[in-house]
Amino acid sequence: MNQTTEGVTLWAAFILDILREVKKLEFDISELEKICENYDLSSPYNLVPIDVYNAMCAWVENYLGDEVIVRIGNNVGATVYNSLKENTIIHEESEPLEIMESLIVAAESMIHDPEERGWEIIKCNNNSIQMRRTQTFNSRLQFGLLEGLIGKSPQVKDIHVSYVKEVAKGDEFDEYLVQWFN
Repeated sequence: MNQTTEGVTLWAAFILDILREVKKLEFDISELEKICENYDLSSPYNLVPIDVYNAMCAWVENYLGDEVIVRIGNNVGATVYNSLKENTIIHEESEPLEIMESLIVAAESMIHDPEERGWEIIKCNNNSIQMRRTQTFNSRLQFGLLEGLIGKSPQVKDIHVSYVKEVAKGDEFDEYLVQWFN
């Protein structure tokens, strides 16, 4: 996977999601605030380097654990879902495939990447979708993001997200299998 982050920015909304969740859990956010202190977070649409976001995610994962980073992923998923709904890209009755296709659109519009990386759909059937992460997003956060997004579909219950391939184990990309019951 191309790990370059030069010139890659994303909406401040995702930084705010991290700060909001950690604060809500009553953890000290001063270390996280230091990481993003030089950036304007006054509007969720301001652009922040992805390195700042990745550093904040790494701090959360290292110091607060998997459960918190996955929970933040759920919040990021809600931010993405609400933005897609506001822009009428998806609606409350959207099916899982529509939602994952819209995630690709969201990544293209909420993340500015000269390499145009984000997400790809590898395969899909009635009760699962396999997704490939091609951007440098925190790999654990994506469990919450994918679960949270698919969970917005009224046709879906009992969601399970697992790795199919994992960069940490030597694969070129992280690939996630999102499974559910109707």
